[in-house]
Amino acid sequence: MSVTSSHQESISLDDFRHGMRRLASGVSLVTTQHAGEKYGLIASSVSSLAAEPPSLLVCVNQSATSHAYFLQAGHFAVNVLREQHADLCAQFSQSSRREERFQTGNWQTITTGAPVLADALVSFDCQLEKVVEWHTHSVLLARIVGINLAGEAAEPMVYFNSGFHSLGL
Repeated sequence: MSVTSSHQESISLDDFRHGMRRLASGVSLVTTQHAGEKYGLIASSVSSLAAEPPSLLVCVNQSATSHAYFLQAGHFAVNVLREQHADLCAQFSQSSRREERFQTGNWQTITTGAPVLADALVSFDCQLEKVVEWHTHSVLLARIVGINLAGEAAEPMVYFNSGFHSLGL
């Protein structure tokens, strides 16, 4: 089914950005390994897709330096971050700290070989099944093939109003 609109008007990019700042979301560190190298990026556009089969969708900007490696590897892990991961989040958010990535944290693998953060709230090990190109981003549709539930579900990191926060649980 296709939806069409007779309206050719569009909202401004600034209005869109200001509006999206008000949409709180969890923060995930999405990681992969390709040709012996580890890659990762911070994502707030992660969502469950279906329970049967268990699957996720992840939106990745095509300008991200690791974008091509996610597609080439064909697998990735979605590590949902806790508030205590602020420094790790900064390492993966700032290109100037690229060399520090994967030097902090207890990294392991589950099924695909993608790096999994042992103390993440949850880590989903995913097999990439489909890529949908949408303007500046790629929507990665993936089947969950492994999961790591570390401890209790508490103290998630949240992205809101252009910053990283805690819910204060």
